[in-house]
Amino acid sequence: MADKPVRADKATAVAELTDHFRGSAATVLTEYRGLTVKELTELRRSLGSEAKYAVAKNTLAKRAATDAGIEGLDALFTGPTALAFVKGDVVEAAKGLRAFAKAHPVLVIKGGVFEGKALTADEVNKLADLESREVLLAKLAGALKAGLSKAAATFQAPLSQAVRTVDALRAEREKDGSAEA
Repeated sequence: MADKPVRADKATAVAELTDHFRGSAATVLTEYRGLTVKELTELRRSLGSEAKYAVAKNTLAKRAATDAGIEGLDALFTGPTALAFVKGDVVEAAKGLRAFAKAHPVLVIKGGVFEGKALTADEVNKLADLESREVLLAKLAGALKAGLSKAAATFQAPLSQAVRTVDALRAEREKDGSAEA
């Protein structure tokens, strides 16, 4: 089926959505049917400044995803669809969406895209199970610090042993020297 020409306002919307797809670390597709405007505002706030939550027409979002080079999402563009474009920590955004969905069961996570690859809803939830970037960096720093401490102790051991040996030799000489006198 050939693509139909797009009106100027729709072309602008597609271009904006395409930019969001391209500029995001991840995008999560949700069904928001049944959420009030107040709840949608609460969801947007809970995602923070690193994510943009936008309601979009399926045909425009599908075209934008295609224009951005993303494949495998077509089946998810059914029913009312909203997209969470995540520019920051993907794990934190996934945790936020999952927590909101638990508190508001009408929000359904359909799936998403991460690093150009389509994700199922289960895979998005698995992302939410991961530790945040900050926690992982802290663990890495701790492991590096422990490794450096161990390395310093290893390098220091021969020096300490040499000092003890020299000290024992000095004590032995003093003992022998006082015995001769």
